[in-house]
Amino acid sequence: MDFENTISFLLAKLSVAHRNLIEKAANKAGLHIGQVFVLFELWKEDGQRQIDLAQKLGLAAPTVNKILGGLLGNDFVTRERYEDDARSTRIFLTQKGIDVREELEAEWQLLEARTIAGLTDTETLILKQLLTKLVVDML
Repeated sequence: MDFENTISFLLAKLSVAHRNLIEKAANKAGLHIGQVFVLFELWKEDGQRQIDLAQKLGLAAPTVNKILGGLLGNDFVTRERYEDDARSTRIFLTQKGIDVREELEAEWQLLEARTIAGLTDTETLILKQLLTKLVVDML
């Protein structure tokens, strides 16, 4: 078997390279990649429970707690106790967390353009469909 030509190897190699690019974009905003994904979820729906964020992101609760610690410490989010269950907390965006969205979306668009540069519209559509299927099947 030619290991370097397997789909798994190619996906892993691409994932590492792409993650590094995302990390650079996140760093420009004073964030790291995990924090960006938490913010993406909160931009879709603010005030989510911490446990729901963990589930949506496919991460362990302690990992999300650590990510949130950085976001809380840098004033991107606040944490409030859930009214119906004092053991549960909800995470809300601060103004800083809202304002960083435009900067991150601009960086994300540049990264998207770089990622698909050289692909035709048809190839881009097929790639998106295949990646979506793989993500749904794996998660």
